[in-house]
Amino acid sequence: MRFKSQHKGSQMPELNLVPMMDVLMTILIFFIILSMTFTSGQKSVNVTLPSADAGTSQEKNPDPLVVGLNDKEEILLADNKAITKEELAEEMKTYLESNTKGAVILKADKNLPYEKVVRLLGEMRDIGGDSVSLAIEDK
Repeated sequence: MRFKSQHKGSQMPELNLVPMMDVLMTILIFFIILSMTFTSGQKSVNVTLPSADAGTSQEKNPDPLVVGLNDKEEILLADNKAITKEELAEEMKTYLESNTKGAVILKADKNLPYEKVVRLLGEMRDIGGDSVSLAIEDK
C-alpha cells in the first residue's frame, strides 16, 4: 500500500476579497445617494441676518473714573489729589449717577500687599456694584 503524501495535494483555500469589496462599495454608494435625496428635500427658512452696521452703537461709553492707590495707601483721583474713603464714595456716587454706563477702575501700586487692594476694591464694589474693576498692567 502506498500512502499519498498529504502535503502535495493539500493547499490552503484562498479567499477572494475583490467581489466582497465590490458588493460593499455598491451598498455604500446606494446609501450615499439615498441620504442625498432625503436631505435635498428639506425646506429652507428665510432669515434676515444682521449686517455689520446694525451692531454698532451710536452711544459712546463715557471715560472711566480712574482711582489710584499708591504705595503709601493713599487714594488718588486722576489729578493725583489724595482723598479719603468717604470722599471717594461721594465721587463715585456722583460719577455713576451722571454716567449710568460708566466704569470705575482701581489702579493699585504693584508694591502694595494684595489684601489691602482687595479690601478697597470690595468697598468700591459696595458703592458701585458691577461697574467697578481692577486694572492690571501687561508686561
